[in-house]
Amino acid sequence: MGTIYYGGSATPIHIEDRALAHLKVVIATKLRRGESFTVSWVHPDDEPRGRSTIWVHPSIPLRFVFDEPEPPELSRQWIEDLANSANSSGGIALVAEHIETAPVPADDAPQVVVPV
Repeated sequence: MGTIYYGGSATPIHIEDRALAHLKVVIATKLRRGESFTVSWVHPDDEPRGRSTIWVHPSIPLRFVFDEPEPPELSRQWIEDLANSANSSGGIALVAEHIETAPVPADDAPQVVVPV
């Protein structure tokens, strides 16, 4: 389970390492461009029910900490899905990775929220 430390918040944000690795790529790209945006997620089962959203801005300190020492292989499709949501008015919505066992048209692929 990875962790995001954002700004001066005393509450770390826990996200599964693989999801965090993909999210990091999208966040770093947006911040490198000087863009601000939101990131939203559903609370994990071990936290009080609900969801959270943070406003991410280039001037706010941000640190990603991973439990696994080796980075996972990244999915280009998942990064594109997260980047597309980052460019929407709703900001990044952390969604599940789509692992296809058979070809599925993009319009038919369901969006599933990943508890983080």
